Amino acid sequence: MATLKIWLAIAGALALCACGFRLAGSDPLPGVMARPYLSLKDPYTDFSREFEHRLKSSGATLQPNRDGATATIEVTKDVFQQVTLAVSATNIPTEYEITYTITFAVQGPDKQLLAPQTVSLSKDFSYDVNLQLAKEHEADILRQQMARDLVSIAMHRLTSLK
Repeated sequence: MATLKIWLAIAGALALCACGFRLAGSDPLPGVMARPYLSLKDPYTDFSREFEHRLKSSGATLQPNRDGATATIEVTKDVFQQVTLAVSATNIPTEYEITYTITFAVQGPDKQLLAPQTVSLSKDFSYDVNLQLAKEHEADILRQQMARDLVSIAMHRLTSLK
């Protein structure tokens, strides 16, 4: 019985592969992105770490310098901001807007492959001073999710390069 289940699972996986099924965001990188140099404004942001990880997991071999790189990905802006949207009658914040903005461009060996692209995501969230730690944790989770979403957008644009 167990071997039958294994064979059915294998058959199902083969059927999915045969029909061209791929996980979302798993488009292959073009050849020009095989050995890119990644120039980051700040390598320790949520976006930078996730972008580097996704490039590597997509098969790119990141180069330590521009020499020998097939392309240069330059991230010139990587900014996370939090703005107060509303306050209570006692002047205590009750709602915030968080915005994560990146700008990146891709330069090939002899020409610009992708002009500077600015992408920005925003989210609103409520704030309660009595739940301060939970709300700070919520903001951290939202920031990390926004960074992952921005990386997905950037990766989609990179896969469309020729």
